[in-house]
Amino acid sequence: MTDAAKTDAAMTAEGFARTTDAILAAVGRVIDGKPDAVRSALVCLLAEGHLLIEDVPGVGKTMLARALGASVDATVRRIQFTPDLLPGDVTGVSVFNPVEREFEFKRGAIFANLVIADEINRSSPKTQSALLEAMEERQVTVDGQTHFLPDPFLVVATQNPLEMEGTYALPEAQRDRFMMRVSMGYPDAQSEARMLRQRESVNPLDSVTPVVTATEVGSLVAWARAVHVAPAIEDYAVALAHATRSHSELRLGASPRATLQLVRAAKVWAALDGRGFVIPDDVTALLTPVFAHRLIPTRSVGGSRARSAADAIGAILDRIAATVRVPIAARQS
Repeated sequence: MTDAAKTDAAMTAEGFARTTDAILAAVGRVIDGKPDAVRSALVCLLAEGHLLIEDVPGVGKTMLARALGASVDATVRRIQFTPDLLPGDVTGVSVFNPVEREFEFKRGAIFANLVIADEINRSSPKTQSALLEAMEERQVTVDGQTHFLPDPFLVVATQNPLEMEGTYALPEAQRDRFMMRVSMGYPDAQSEARMLRQRESVNPLDSVTPVVTATEVGSLVAWARAVHVAPAIEDYAVALAHATRSHSELRLGASPRATLQLVRAAKVWAALDGRGFVIPDDVTALLTPVFAHRLIPTRSVGGSRARSAADAIGAILDRIAATVRVPIAARQS
């Protein structure tokens, strides 16, 4: 990390660690036994990405999104995606004001620091597409007028598996705008029993108080952005992405946006571990969460009955990580 970056970022290494630990602890009190999912949500927030949580109903997808929102003193809005939801409900609409005799823009639910898009794949593709411009450019355009979204801006979307009734597959362009996809999974027996005891008397969300403000989130983002990435690490990330594009079992590989987001997420991952530089392990740890949801296997792989397409893609990424050459730091003489 350069001296200039240390001076510009209103944060210290100790302050970054203390604040991020407090956020992880606050969310962890609500989402018991799922530290990886909680950490992934924080990585997306600080890497200025968006998070897609995919799993069966009832495992805490929405609770994780709400807990993260409660830990940040910023505007939080939840959009329940349903088949009758319209694009204007998300972005906003122009309404005629009879007093002023002109149209005025009424902001939609997307205008918030943290937007919870609940069950995003239960709405039509037309409504899903209302998020495309917002997630990529942090703005919306309605009737030719551009309206900028607040900073920071994070979309945490939940979706049910496609086998569930009444779901629509997210288009490739939509999936590519999510930095990471994670699955909650079922809790272990001990965590589930503890949940039964605790939630009979109190809702854990009620005890979550804001840990950081929107301004402090900006300082955390600036600190993580200044983490050093060596050229060899950048080449490693590019090599991993290129390997997905030429793999015989994949008909759609990782996009350049995926490579960029992999490096950005690796910076935050390194900062959370107390380092000012990225190592290859940071990249490989995030390879599946960042790449898997963007890849499309060939028909022969995706149609295999022995395992799901997601499992097949995970296995392919493991093989790619094992074959791409890992950069090794040169020894100092």
